[in-house]
Amino acid sequence: MNQSRQTPEDHIYQQLRTAIVEHRIRPATRLPEDALSSAFGVSRTGIRKVLQRLALERLVTLRRGRGAEVSEPTVKQAQDVFAARTLVECHILDNVIDNAADTDLGALKAIIAKEHAAQDRGDYSEAIKYSGEFHVQLVRIAGNDLITSYVEQLTSLSSLIIAVYGSPAGASCDCGGHAELLKLIAGGDKAKAQTWMSEHLKAIESSLTFEPHSGEPPDFMTLFGPPPSGQSQQA
Repeated sequence: MNQSRQTPEDHIYQQLRTAIVEHRIRPATRLPEDALSSAFGVSRTGIRKVLQRLALERLVTLRRGRGAEVSEPTVKQAQDVFAARTLVECHILDNVIDNAADTDLGALKAIIAKEHAAQDRGDYSEAIKYSGEFHVQLVRIAGNDLITSYVEQLTSLSSLIIAVYGSPAGASCDCGGHAELLKLIAGGDKAKAQTWMSEHLKAIESSLTFEPHSGEPPDFMTLFGPPPSGQSQQA
């Protein structure tokens, strides 16, 4: 999205969505409209619209009388997400291989490099983000915008599932594996690429322990509020 054309609500949506996907706001955390309104300096009406938008993606759950909270997938939902990913991501690889150009492979290599660097420095939440980006970019090569959007939603839900049922270090994708898949795609080996993807997603699911983990609620002002007086907003 063009940053210059972002509305305040678009900006808040991106900030909240990123915080959820990167595990900075844990599943089952309440998202009070008043606290978020103060942190972002906007009306509660604007916050409510953003939360409704996130609820459509299933990243947020809206509960009558209790407000909004970060979604906490059940074991069944977690299993369904990985089953859906396996079904879609394996079968679309034929189209990916048919359409893949050198520029597409180069873009995927760049994502793998970022993922690898994040893992090397122990930033597993960042590694998971780039892992999801790799899978979405891979599917995008097939040229079906609807399926790409669906896989983007599934990878976001996968991040929530990892936050609930596994450690980021244990459940993040293996960088070497992604490079291996890239070789199969470049070589046009559709059967082996599909097998690789199926085993890859099964390995991630198998690394999860289906027992929820608790965490302290975040300070929304620290996460999203303006920097202290005298401190630059730019890093």
